[in-house]
Parts: sequence; C-alpha cells; structure tokens
Amino acid sequence: MPAPPRTISSLSSSTELHGVRWLRSSYSTGANNCVETAAPATGRAAGLLAVRDSKDPAGPALLFSRGSWARFLTTIS
Repeated sequence: MPAPPRTISSLSSSTELHGVRWLRSSYSTGANNCVETAAPATGRAAGLLAVRDSKDPAGPALLFSRGSWARFLTTIS
C-alpha cells in the first residue's frame, strides 16, 4: 500500500488564500460533510492544492502538491 500523501504545509486560516475559488464535490450533500479544494495561482501556496473542511470555511487549509493529492485519491479509490 502506498504511503499517504505528505502535507507540504498548512495555513492557520483558509482566508489567507485570496482570490481562490473553492470547489466541492458534486457527490456532496447539503449537510456540509465534505472537503473543498482550491488551486491558488499566486502567493506562497501557488502551484499547490489547498484542502479545507466545508463546515469551517475560515478554518485551516492543508496544502498538498498535486502529485501527493493524486496519489491520495488513487489510494482511496
């Protein structure tokens, strides 16, 4: 089994990511029980994938390389 993705970094608040569009899976329900992703184009998170809890939009965001996130998705699929 492959190793889980390594977190590159994190932000104490996802509000530190300015001008990003957060996306939610089309499989999510109205109960907000999911994660959201964004692809920052500028700043220290540029080129990484940001992931946050949809229930806490101002809470922390984890930052992953695209390769790490892809391996994570492959592993759980």
